[in-house]
Amino acid sequence: MSDVVSSFDLQIDQVSGYEFRVKFDKAAHPDLHMDEPAPLGKDAAPNPSRILAAAVGNCLSASLLFCLSRNGGKPESIRASVHVELVRNADKRLRIGKIDVTLRPRLGADHAALEKCLPMFEDFCVVTQSVRQGLPVQVKVEPQE
Repeated sequence: MSDVVSSFDLQIDQVSGYEFRVKFDKAAHPDLHMDEPAPLGKDAAPNPSRILAAAVGNCLSASLLFCLSRNGGKPESIRASVHVELVRNADKRLRIGKIDVTLRPRLGADHAALEKCLPMFEDFCVVTQSVRQGLPVQVKVEPQE
């Protein structure tokens, strides 16, 4: 991996049961509530798998928009559909087996910018490329009294 360019920190606090509140590092960003589906949680908010799927779909949409705008394209809108399959690994643990994303930019008649972007726009998506490559996650548990 390369040198660190920037970093950010989040705070996650349990609300009750499996419901958690995420506080972002910027005051302008509202808190995000997350919960697990039943039978663990109450399904009161999206779970981490759905947040990851949303992050992948949003990042790809933004990367396509960036590339199109840099190449003279002016999409009226971009819609992404994200399909996630959950699987069980050899130890019977749930895992995200795959994420399929379909991007639907509304371009009008001119597709020249899209043709330029198709081979490269995914490379600019921080989240998707990080997930594809796998990334190290270090975990510490520090009990509080």
